[in-house]
This record gives sequence, structure tokens and C-alpha cells, in this order.
Amino acid sequence: MSKKRISTDGGDELGANPFAALSGDNLPNTPKQSVPKPPKKQTAPKKRGRIDLQRQKGGRGGKIVTMISGEGMLHTGPQELDAMLKHFKTRLGCGGKVQGKTVELQGDVRDAVEPELIQRGYRVVRVGG
Repeated sequence: MSKKRISTDGGDELGANPFAALSGDNLPNTPKQSVPKPPKKQTAPKKRGRIDLQRQKGGRGGKIVTMISGEGMLHTGPQELDAMLKHFKTRLGCGGKVQGKTVELQGDVRDAVEPELIQRGYRVVRVGG
């Protein structure tokens, strides 16, 4: 038995547009809002102290680690450190841990971490390599 062939000769023209109901002709007219809302003021981030961004390699089997430490971390609670670590791990797709008042991130991610720390109000200083 052979399969029934589908005709490809062009056949009938398309009589109805299935999207004709979406043209918007039947929609009611609404007044346009011409008064834009004033933009929100950007508040300067709270100054939170100095943060050292350091790239370390020694004692880790040749693996590179980005260390976030400094005087700005001394006044940061453990919950805030854990939240910062979780944010960086999900945003950068890397591993990491909190060790005391230091956040360690796997890999050299200083270029990605620095603008976010500045946005949070820290003064970022690159230390070493």
C-alpha cells in the first residue's frame, strides 16, 4: 500500500486570515497618558569602608581564588556575609565560602565583583597580582 500524497500544486487560496480578530479595530479608544512620572533620585550608597580584592593561588593546588576582605568586612554580620556569598555565587556561577570575615570565591572574578561592591558602598582596593 502506498501513502496518500498531499497535493502541492497551490490549490485553494487562503480565504480567511486567522489573525484578523487581533487587528485591534474593535478595541475602545483610551486616553494617552502624557504626564511621565518623575525619575527616582539615586541615593548615594552608604559608605561602608575599604574592601581588599585579592587574587591568591598559593596552597590551593594551582587553583586561583578571589579573596574579599578588609576593614569594611569587620562590621558586617554573618548573615550579610552569607547573603553576599550567595549573591556572588549565583551571579558569577562559581563556588565559594565564608571563612571568618573573608569571602573566598573560586576563580579570578575580581573584574565582575568590583563594580557590585562599589555599588554597595564599599571602597574597593586591588591587592597583589
